[in-house]
Amino acid sequence: MKHRLKVIPIGGFGEIGKNMLLLQYGDSIIVIDAGLMFPDGDMLGIDFVIPDISYLLANKDKVKALILTHGHEDHIGALQYILKDLNVPIYGTSLTLGLVEKKLEEFRLKANLNKIKPNETINIGPFTIETFRQTHSIPDTIGLAITTPIGLIVISGDFKLDQTPIDGNPPDFNKLVELGERGVLALFCDSTNVEQPGITPSESLVKSTFEGIFSSTKSRIFLVTFASNFHRIQQAIDMALKFGRKVAIAGKSLINNIEVATKLGYLHIPENILINIKDVNNLPDEKVLVLTTGSQGEPYSALSLLTNHSYKQLFLKPGDTVILSTKPIPGNEIMVYKMVDQLFRKGVEVIYGKDAGVHVSGHAAQEEIKMFINLLKPKYLIPYHGEYRHLALLKKIGLELGISKEHIIIIENGTVLEFDEEKAIINGRINLNNIYVDGLSIGDIGNIVLMERKKLAEDGVLIVGVLVDGETGLILEGPEIISKGFIFVKESEELIETAKEKVREAFKKKVGRNGGINKETLVREVLENFFNEELKRKPVVVPLVWEI
Repeated sequence: MKHRLKVIPIGGFGEIGKNMLLLQYGDSIIVIDAGLMFPDGDMLGIDFVIPDISYLLANKDKVKALILTHGHEDHIGALQYILKDLNVPIYGTSLTLGLVEKKLEEFRLKANLNKIKPNETINIGPFTIETFRQTHSIPDTIGLAITTPIGLIVISGDFKLDQTPIDGNPPDFNKLVELGERGVLALFCDSTNVEQPGITPSESLVKSTFEGIFSSTKSRIFLVTFASNFHRIQQAIDMALKFGRKVAIAGKSLINNIEVATKLGYLHIPENILINIKDVNNLPDEKVLVLTTGSQGEPYSALSLLTNHSYKQLFLKPGDTVILSTKPIPGNEIMVYKMVDQLFRKGVEVIYGKDAGVHVSGHAAQEEIKMFINLLKPKYLIPYHGEYRHLALLKKIGLELGISKEHIIIIENGTVLEFDEEKAIINGRINLNNIYVDGLSIGDIGNIVLMERKKLAEDGVLIVGVLVDGETGLILEGPEIISKGFIFVKESEELIETAKEKVREAFKKKVGRNGGINKETLVREVLENFFNEELKRKPVVVPLVWEI
């Protein structure tokens, strides 16, 4: 008797980041990717968000492998956090595993890493997995064609149909045609860039823009990009060589990634072009290129330090040229444009934005998506790797291509999608929560804590100390009120004295008659109500009641 094939998204469906998808047939589970997501602005103090692997841990004996499509953080960034509990064989291409090894080395973790190449086939339980080459903003990106007892499932991975990529390795169109002829039961298709009409420009087009900037700029150039955009990094280094600039690198992740990519042959760096960041100030401005991270406005990134303070004795100065060779990740726009404002305030020349020609997406636009779907001719189309509007817009494209409405299925994290030989159905969902990484704390921070942090940030805190008689319950000393982030006590003495008197009156009225009343709750309620009436604000009130 055949089982149904279960496909359950753990992350990346209805959001940008923390990509993870599992396929389950009988007693065998394979997992695709294990990424992180950057926190929203209201996730105060949170470093990253990672997938909830509770379903995998509950079925630990069934998990046979974890397969990585490429080396971006939204696909590999959660590995160091989940491997402690789920140490299964990991499969990935050479560069992807090189980046993983560096990450695990930093966290002193070991893993069973298995190298695979594009156009290779591996067998894991009931799954036969074929890899095929995709073009993206990082080399060694693959898609997956997974033959199951129910049918052929294709996972696009992140892709664009770049026919003139920097590394000379275009998408494997022959493989896509072959898969389409074999018959694809379901295609899980990247929807990230579906809002863009036409075709995503080739990465090679950035070269001409860089050439124009480097040829005409006499100031120091700071090029800001993602730490794993090796094609962009290579083009910048090539321009530095051509126009006689030395290259310094700022940012730990960038330094580590360049080391890995160079060692594995994915970056080609000429001899004697790299210099220590501390030597930048010793060179003429027109001889300097600094590669740096921090394109998303991260507070402690190398670019933020260069802008606000200094990074290893180096800082931005008026007249410097900063090239923001990225675009904001959805949700990061406010932080990015605050950073751009800061750069302008310093008198820096900033080259950024869609029309500057210094960035192209690594994801397919509408016409590429249409071609990809037409080549594979899937029976079912499942949009993934996007926020909900992206999924919905990809569904619209599927309808335009003639796929029936019933065969385009939008699912979100936790949805259980089941296939048999006749149909696909949604069969409930599993419960998933965001897992927050806060320093060394993983999963200990819940939504309630985040709400408290937000309230503290917005309304501040009052710490109230009261000494009471243990027998009568009446106040002996206090209350003393300390305000942090709420009001400045010295400028609000009259208001504070009134608040203290409200507490004293409440104790006289209520505690004297009812010795069993909760005194901490009483203090909290009195002050919350008082300040809400007076200031229309509700600070967090922390009562400290001592009885003697």
